[in-house]
Amino acid sequence: MDSETRQLRALEAEVAALQRECRMLQNPGEKASGAWKSFQKFSQSDPEEWESLQDLRSQLGHLKSEVTFLSKLTGFNIRNYSKREDIANTEETENDTKKVLWRHRLSGNCNMVTFQLEFEVLEIETEEKKSSVITDLSIIMEPTEYSELSEFASRAEERRDLLMFFRSLHFFVECYEYRENTFKHFKEKYPDNVHFSEGTCSHCMEIHSARQPGFELVIVWKIQIDEEGKVFPKLDLLTKVPERALELDKNRVIETAPLSFRSLLGVLGIEAALDSLIRLFSADNN
Repeated sequence: MDSETRQLRALEAEVAALQRECRMLQNPGEKASGAWKSFQKFSQSDPEEWESLQDLRSQLGHLKSEVTFLSKLTGFNIRNYSKREDIANTEETENDTKKVLWRHRLSGNCNMVTFQLEFEVLEIETEEKKSSVITDLSIIMEPTEYSELSEFASRAEERRDLLMFFRSLHFFVECYEYRENTFKHFKEKYPDNVHFSEGTCSHCMEIHSARQPGFELVIVWKIQIDEEGKVFPKLDLLTKVPERALELDKNRVIETAPLSFRSLLGVLGIEAALDSLIRLFSADNN
């Protein structure tokens, strides 16, 4: 009977607890009031813990502002990030050496270029030191029309070089923005002479002669990334002139124009060289 009595009382206690919860749900104001009283009681009864919570909140705000600053400074915006331990590849050896394999995944963008990264990091810890090495790297980039970036991403994957990837992508975007702004500037300055078949985002700028119909110069401005990840602009000049003009060009001025343009770039720089070239074709030089 004693055991039955205890079970009965336990059931009655559970029923009473459920009834109290039901009353609180029916009267949410009472519940909120009780929660507020509990919060006040906590903040007053444990000031040290409350101060610690306030400090943590301040630190989180500071970190958030730093992340925002770094995003503006570098141009990178990381949207998603996850990290997990690969249990199957984690081991401890007899020499007190611990090996842990971490799998990382992140996605984000640098201006118009979006990317997804997946990489593995092997951490090796001994009594003397702790080291880590990237064992695998996979890169997906969009949009895919940037052929230079596709080749570069393949090299970064092969070398498993995250630092080179982020550094080179940053400078590539800077060069891309500089080219776009420069093309836009000359289109506004010489609207009758400068033309773009694909807008200012194109890598080609056409210069039409105001004096000689049929004469056209094309500036091909590509952004290259070398084997070491160095980013640099490469500009070439193409000429489109009537066949008769080539026959009359005894001094081979048109033929040597691309080489002369490269020399001009080395002396004046990109913007001044382009400005000089466009002015030669503008109506003001009649």
